[in-house]
Amino acid sequence: EVRLVESGGGMVEVGGSLRLSCVASGFAFSEYEMTWARQTPGKRPVWISRINRGGNPTEYIDSVKGRFTISRDDSKNTLYLQMNDLKPEDTGLYYCAQGAGAHTSYDGDYWSEFDAMGQGTQVTVSA
Repeated sequence: EVRLVESGGGMVEVGGSLRLSCVASGFAFSEYEMTWARQTPGKRPVWISRINRGGNPTEYIDSVKGRFTISRDDSKNTLYLQMNDLKPEDTGLYYCAQGAGAHTSYDGDYWSEFDAMGQGTQVTVSA
């Protein structure tokens, strides 16, 4: 059974930092691309960063480039997301997901779906 357990969320002030972790089990972690997705109220999850097998390449959505860093430690089956210079718009439920996911744009909405996701960890950035 695939299991993804996120941790590290919390409440921080604008400009603060958090480091999210995701411990994976039940599959060959090192053989999978991994993704961090974010869900905001009233919306479905959207990918924000992903990392290929071996750690390269990495990708980020424009709004987090230069502030967030995704990484992985295959020896620990763990995915990380270092988040710096946090902004109120970064508030949301952050999910760790297996694979790159499938992404849909429809009727002005955009969302991502994955074969497996964790339960999420809440990040709240206060102004």
